[in-house]
Amino acid sequence: MEGNWSRVTEFLLLGFQLSSETEVLLFWVFSLLYAFSLLANSMIFALICLDQRLHTPMYFFLSHLAIIDMSFASNSVPKMLANLVTHSKAISFVPCVTQTFVYLAFAHTECLILVAMSYDRYVAICHPLQYTVIMSWTVCTVLVTTCWLFGFVLSLIHVLLLLRLPFCGPREVNHFFCEILSVLKLACADTWINEAVIFAASVLVLVGPVCLLLVSYTSILWTILKIQSGEGRRKAFSTCSSHLCVVGFFFGIAVVIYMVPESSQKKEQEKILSLFYNLFNPLLNPLIYSLRNVQVKDAFYKVLRVRSR
Repeated sequence: MEGNWSRVTEFLLLGFQLSSETEVLLFWVFSLLYAFSLLANSMIFALICLDQRLHTPMYFFLSHLAIIDMSFASNSVPKMLANLVTHSKAISFVPCVTQTFVYLAFAHTECLILVAMSYDRYVAICHPLQYTVIMSWTVCTVLVTTCWLFGFVLSLIHVLLLLRLPFCGPREVNHFFCEILSVLKLACADTWINEAVIFAASVLVLVGPVCLLLVSYTSILWTILKIQSGEGRRKAFSTCSSHLCVVGFFFGIAVVIYMVPESSQKKEQEKILSLFYNLFNPLLNPLIYSLRNVQVKDAFYKVLRVRSR
């Protein structure tokens, strides 16, 4: 790393560049959504910890997903909210790089956790008699640990490659947080290595998992169709539909952001998609799982009954 690797001490997050009245309105809307996402995810996590019936592999993975979603939103949303109500949209270099690292780490980890959850559903439906043996707590712990380690190591590689670049020219990040592609555009050197690694990582944590998910759900669908009773098919499908909704939303946005070629309109579209990614996805995940899951709702009602006594 060069001694004078950066002449820029801070960046400016341009955000959506709206009128002051619109930004104030968005501040209150986004603040409510952020608060609800924290409340919903913390509630899901607490219910899983408190209710013994939810101490299963599926809810073990879901508890980690809740932690990721709370951390994911808290990494970028508070700064975005502050920028909506202040004229100064500056962010220092080190916090900016830290924001990039945390964003990538939790994004990669969530990709892999969702794959682990799909494997859990595959075993539960296609191999129900061997489920407790295949999805032992040792296996679940190894899967989750691998997801976290891989996500943070891959993010560290991106950040180390970013830190080797000099930043000496423009400092306006055309985004509402320090998204890595937007920051790379400000570097005063060739970034082809960074872009190549980002593309390779996208293939590894997006295309690869999507292929695994397709294989898993193809097998699941084939198994469900072979179930004789309509009630049995309905119950089997209901155990997967929530996860399938989350997977489609998460991977669909990620593929558009990091795999679709650049265009004149893509940057503004990326901002909107990233907003869903950072703000709405952490809120939708607990709502999808809680509203469509009888066990979670039963655990919630049980806690309410205990509190009311």
